[in-house]
Amino acid sequence: MNKVVLIGNLTKDPELTTTANGVNFCRFTIAVSRNFTTSDGEREADFLPIIAWRAQADNCYKYIKKGSKVAVVGSVQTRNYEANDGTRRYVTEIVADSVEFLTTRNSNSEAGESGDADSVKPQTDGEVVDKFEPIDDDNLPF
Repeated sequence: MNKVVLIGNLTKDPELTTTANGVNFCRFTIAVSRNFTTSDGEREADFLPIIAWRAQADNCYKYIKKGSKVAVVGSVQTRNYEANDGTRRYVTEIVADSVEFLTTRNSNSEAGESGDADSVKPQTDGEVVDKFEPIDDDNLPF
């Protein structure tokens, strides 16, 4: 079985590219913290390259950026190619089956919005609701 589940933060903005056949793919790297600390008390991280394809690639490019926290489910893939100097190069990357955006869009915005859940107030018919009122169980529609 080849399955990997990772949670980490993007190290830089994702890059969207198109194959010669017109298929979009998106590359980004996430930093995943290790479960232990060094003798200095520092927590190290691994930097893992991720590739997403098609609609998932478009969504990644559109909605995440450097610092975004994501969960990636996919598989490990190794490929190789011959470099210009004639040497064989190997690349290991995670091919994403799904990418879950764990950072809210508001907390990623550069407009200064806090993204704090307490600062968001639901609206109904243009009226701001300050707080929710409890509903009696007998009034529930299910």
